[in-house]
Amino acid sequence: MLSGRRRADTAEALMRSRYSAYVMGDTAYLMKTWHPSTRPFSIDPETLPKWYNLEILRTEKGQVDDDEGIVEFKAYAFSQRKALILHEVSSFVKEQRQWLYVSGDGNETFKEEQGLTKVGRNSPCLCGSGKKFKKCCG
Repeated sequence: MLSGRRRADTAEALMRSRYSAYVMGDTAYLMKTWHPSTRPFSIDPETLPKWYNLEILRTEKGQVDDDEGIVEFKAYAFSQRKALILHEVSSFVKEQRQWLYVSGDGNETFKEEQGLTKVGRNSPCLCGSGKKFKKCCG
């Protein structure tokens, strides 16, 4: 989907592809899949944290035959040697057969994950790889 050869069939598929774009720093894809009414002027890829996990909690509508949908998710990241979590309920619309991200409600900013305010270089990596943080996501 990021290549543009295929469109997301559902709101959840778009959410997952946008997460992948955040992981890869593909700001062009993020802008292209953001509804024009809420799209920011630009996204600085240098400010993006290092995402390492996405958990879809629920979806409402957002299927192939729907025109709107909701996806609730948690996304996990590292930023400035801190483990962060973003919990959001995102709204999507389908216009001209293309799903677009409209907005997110709830915690629109990052929160420090409880008990994980600082990650040491020799701590186990939070992504679950079994490696030390410094040899994996650090």
